[in-house]
Amino acid sequence: MRLFWDLKIILSSLLLSCSTLLFGQDQPSTIEDFKHKKVFYADIGYNTSPFNIVYPFNDQTNVLKFKNNFKTFLGLGFAYKWFNLRIGFPVIGYVKPVDQWGESQQFNLGLNFSVKNLFFDFDFKTVQGYAIKDYYEIDSTSASSSDNRIIPSLGITNFSLNGWYFHSRNFKMSALRGLQAHYNQPVQTWYIKGSVNVFGVDNNGKAIIPPFFIDNAESKTQATVFSAFDFGVIPGYAYVTRIKNWQFSGWLGLGGVIQSKFYILPGQTRGFIGLAPRYDVRFIGGYSDDSYFVFLVSEFDNKSIRFIDLKYRQYFYSVRISAGIRIGK
Repeated sequence: MRLFWDLKIILSSLLLSCSTLLFGQDQPSTIEDFKHKKVFYADIGYNTSPFNIVYPFNDQTNVLKFKNNFKTFLGLGFAYKWFNLRIGFPVIGYVKPVDQWGESQQFNLGLNFSVKNLFFDFDFKTVQGYAIKDYYEIDSTSASSSDNRIIPSLGITNFSLNGWYFHSRNFKMSALRGLQAHYNQPVQTWYIKGSVNVFGVDNNGKAIIPPFFIDNAESKTQATVFSAFDFGVIPGYAYVTRIKNWQFSGWLGLGGVIQSKFYILPGQTRGFIGLAPRYDVRFIGGYSDDSYFVFLVSEFDNKSIRFIDLKYRQYFYSVRISAGIRIGK
């Protein structure tokens, strides 16, 4: 009996030691935390939201490319412990010539937070004012001093609520972004993203597609609105590596959503149910030590609505450079 209890104690001790080695020591050695330091930072970059409409309009044209004009934005922020405040505003005029691309008004509102292995992201954005790229090269009936057809009334809206579950408990967004923490060693994990979206394009009661390309036999080419509500799951893979003080990270996912989609004509609305593909891509890379950091941050998102012979493809691109200093001990 005594031998049985001795063996039981030894086995329990071994299991406890293994558990400590495998799990208990990972977090301190993997991530270096700077929440006790005051962080002052700034970022500069841009957000753009182009979209395409694909349809066999004629023998020469099967896609119309809609581009928005945009301004360079500057963000100023401060972070300490749980507190993080950032204010952003435009600092430079439109990136593209206004006489060629018109003016676009943009509004963005975002919120994100982490709970253990979960990361949540809320995003709302609108863009008002688009131009069809190289329109007057494909519309033989028109002539203009501009290569593009400017449509100030055309706008898009996007609402997204996303949640990521990262399998590795060492995959923390605070260290991934490099603001109040960074990694000390490589980390990789698979993840699952849940996504809910409401998005679409609206031309304020007028047809989205210009009259020259409207097909009178297909009512959807006369639509004033394309819109959808969808939800789905996107599995993927995430990886972070560190080479001396240089950190590079990113993730890539591919999945699909169930979609309720519709288009609006004057006096009527037509709706359908279908499936749509989704991908999830992000990249962050740069330099970080105890005192300061400089990171290039890029995010890509896509949305799409497909009807018979017609497809609306919406893209979102965000690129910025973020730099800051950490003060304190």
